[in-house]
Amino acid sequence: MLRNNKIAIGVFKKLAIYMVLIILWELSYRIGVEVLGIWKQYSFASPIAVIKTLIGLITDQSLGLAVLVSVKRIALGYSISLLVGSVIGLAIVRFRYIGDNIRPLILGLQTLPGIVWLPFAILWFGLDESAIIFITAIGSIFSVVIAVEGGIKTVNPLYIKAALTMGATGMRMYTDVIIPAALPVMIAGFKQGWSFAWRALIAGEMLCASVGLGHMLMMGRELGDISQVMALMVVIILLGLTVDKLIFARIESHIRYRWGLEQNAA
Repeated sequence: MLRNNKIAIGVFKKLAIYMVLIILWELSYRIGVEVLGIWKQYSFASPIAVIKTLIGLITDQSLGLAVLVSVKRIALGYSISLLVGSVIGLAIVRFRYIGDNIRPLILGLQTLPGIVWLPFAILWFGLDESAIIFITAIGSIFSVVIAVEGGIKTVNPLYIKAALTMGATGMRMYTDVIIPAALPVMIAGFKQGWSFAWRALIAGEMLCASVGLGHMLMMGRELGDISQVMALMVVIILLGLTVDKLIFARIESHIRYRWGLEQNAA
């Protein structure tokens, strides 16, 4: 009972903060647009206009279609980055020669925004689905590599020594000891990689897609519909927070619980 009350109070506090932000947003619109004329109506939308636009996009099903297409792309692109990035990260750790020569290059490439790969994507794949998936994957792959390498290097050497005394060698050492022990650090890097992939996807859809959240965002800009632009920004933020809460937060909590870093698993 006490726990339920605490949860209810926590939810109420969060809702109160968001309500205050929405009220401040509405006041800024009223004062800045209607009273002082600092902004034009086409450059700053009120929360009421954004909500109406969201309802309209949901009603005509265009938002649902865009969300489904974008989610499909991010799932495929991010899965590719996890697979390829994990293989490269393991190779860097396992083979010293590869690590010494490839690590600086990976660190340098990781600083590049995903959208800079767009010219390569268009030249290699054309203006189609493969180009967007490539941009999404390349936007996060280097973060995954760094996460895998960093996670493995933080594993307590005592775990490895104990595993060696019990006869664990080769790939079994990695699958049974090193990778499970490195997961708490790796998950944090994977979450960062997800955010990079999400940004790269939206940027790619804005420039070379005919459907998707990024394309709808670009259409709002071209039509001068600032309420649609802001509505889609809200949707993109909410989708990112939902994935973080429902997937990454639960995985992180489960791993931390398994390693005794939390009392209760989420």
